[in-house]
Amino acid sequence: IEEAIGELDFTLLLSALLTAAVMWLFLGSWTATLNVILAIPTSIIGTFMALYALGFTLNAFTLLGLSLAIGIVVDDAIMVLENIVRHHEDGKNRLQASLDGSKEIGFAALAATAAIIAIFLPVAFMKGIVGRYFYQFGVTLSVAVALSLLEALTLTPMRCSRFLDSTTRTTRIGRAVDGAFDALAKGYARALPWVLDRPWKVIIGSILFFAATVSLATILRREFVPAQDTRMLMARITAPVGSSLAYTDSHMKEIEAYFTGRPELDGYYAAIGGFGGGDVNTGMIFLTLKKPGERPINPATGNHFTQQELLSVYRDGLKAFKGVKAFVQDPSLSAFSAKRGFPIELTVKGPDYEQLIAASRSLFMAMDGTGLVADVDSDFQEGMPEIQIRPDRAKARNRGVSTDVVARTINVLVGGSIAGQYAQAGHRHDIVTQLESTERAKPEDILSLYVRNNRGELVPLGEVASLQKKASLQAIGRQDRERAISVYANLSPKVSQAVALQKILALSKEVLPAGYRVVPSGSAKTFQESFDSLIFALVLGIVVSYMVLATQFNSFVHPVTVLMALPFSVSGAFVALWIGGQSLNLYSMIGLILLMGIVKKNSILLVDFTNQVRAEGSPLRKALEKACPQRLRPILMTSVATVAGAIPPALALGPGAETRIPMALGVIGGVVVSTTLTLFVVPCVYSVLSGLENRGRRV
Repeated sequence: IEEAIGELDFTLLLSALLTAAVMWLFLGSWTATLNVILAIPTSIIGTFMALYALGFTLNAFTLLGLSLAIGIVVDDAIMVLENIVRHHEDGKNRLQASLDGSKEIGFAALAATAAIIAIFLPVAFMKGIVGRYFYQFGVTLSVAVALSLLEALTLTPMRCSRFLDSTTRTTRIGRAVDGAFDALAKGYARALPWVLDRPWKVIIGSILFFAATVSLATILRREFVPAQDTRMLMARITAPVGSSLAYTDSHMKEIEAYFTGRPELDGYYAAIGGFGGGDVNTGMIFLTLKKPGERPINPATGNHFTQQELLSVYRDGLKAFKGVKAFVQDPSLSAFSAKRGFPIELTVKGPDYEQLIAASRSLFMAMDGTGLVADVDSDFQEGMPEIQIRPDRAKARNRGVSTDVVARTINVLVGGSIAGQYAQAGHRHDIVTQLESTERAKPEDILSLYVRNNRGELVPLGEVASLQKKASLQAIGRQDRERAISVYANLSPKVSQAVALQKILALSKEVLPAGYRVVPSGSAKTFQESFDSLIFALVLGIVVSYMVLATQFNSFVHPVTVLMALPFSVSGAFVALWIGGQSLNLYSMIGLILLMGIVKKNSILLVDFTNQVRAEGSPLRKALEKACPQRLRPILMTSVATVAGAIPPALALGPGAETRIPMALGVIGGVVVSTTLTLFVVPCVYSVLSGLENRGRRV
């Protein structure tokens, strides 16, 4: 935990430095760069106040929100400062440029910030344990963005009115950046008329592109959380039911010797018995691995062993041990989950326990046959030897023996009874009344016991009772007031959790008899519930965003134009995750939700400034050709700043990097693709929908 939090702190600082470098490249002025960068401490430190007031901690989710907010909180300041600089370059003095520039861009900044917060409102109210984490993440980002707007509309214009200087480049790098941007701006200005002449072709082409990239969702692995290299693995050992503690201990020592000889192991802790209510035939070993750079080289890859590679090595190694069932589990997959934390956790339910056992065995064999899972296990353990003493009630009645006396006699002489206590060396010790171990070594010894009848006579127990040996269950499970057997499994390498779960649930309908069913539990249940909640929150966030934008623009049409940026952000995120070999998981879904708020800023800038130019009397086509190129620089600046802020999490190599990489990659891919297509698609949609504007505007 300490290492992961330290890595997040470093990521936070590096994101701020990269964002500052991007600002300097675009603005060419240290005073202008400092003006923008000051939005970072104002927003971040101000957010600490809100976190403290709400009782939040600096945890993985709040720090993750802050590190991703680095590239976002500067957006409002960039939009305001860039607009002020443009007015200043037109010949206005600092004060007038600050007043006019901030007034002109204020609505767009407000609309963009409101759109981001609107996305996170539904997310903040998600239910369940995942919702508790998302609540802190959503509130952290929302507060940071709201404070950045306040800073951009107040402190940024004030500083510009006093310290804004010329942005003329004198260095070679500065002139090169200026030249590249000028060439890009001229190219965009030339391409825009060609695009506006063919709006429907551009729109249809973008729709086809979106459809093609969305199909990647079927290719991407889907899982609840990605496996992390936490330097910790866990081995479970199960001896045959009825095994003694000594038997389990002897085999545990053999497995300990195997792990002791592994060079990548830093230490381990082993324990047997006591799990699940005194299961003396079970044991666990908690393995602590060395840091990735200190582990041996994997001959197959030429790199140091990863935690997942060692998982496969240990799984194969434990197969050599006979007499016990042993397998290895990755504890990092048990995040946000109760129970045992396996990626596949199912509960078989039904009315009759005998048929339930047969049904679970059928499911076991079906799961093994898929090749999608490994280490199939269950809380059902059959074969526990049980001795049943059955009183013959007729004989007992004739001899005057009570069944209660039979039970108490066996309980005291075989099980033992505390008759009193004695003190020795300041400690109290129990006095246990019990037969000697040699007199209770065999089941038949029980029948040789004597019990007293109602006349005080001693009667041999064998004359009034019989003994029966039977294999029984070690534990009987129930869930939701139904008989239940839990089934657990790990995933095979490179297998999607969603695919495996879907396949097994489909198989269960084929192999289970009528009246018996399988329901997801533990991690599998949380996985399904969380993704359903996330998709609902995503859709609801888009609806809320439309309502907010409709209120701000006083139009039903312009919000549709603004929201056209959203599909392309999803396309870019899927492409980036596919190229990066990442899965669609909880953290990449956070990135998608974050994208829903970020990418709307670009289209808001285009739509708002086009409206302003049209309000001055320009026709639609001229307004688009004038407004869009003028908004190119702030759009590129905010997009590049967001990408720069997400680069450190995307390249993270420290502890917990596996959770930050998919989120950051999704943000980078979504911003790059959405920005590129928004510059061309949004003007086309604006021109097509302009005919509906009067009908869509609420007067």
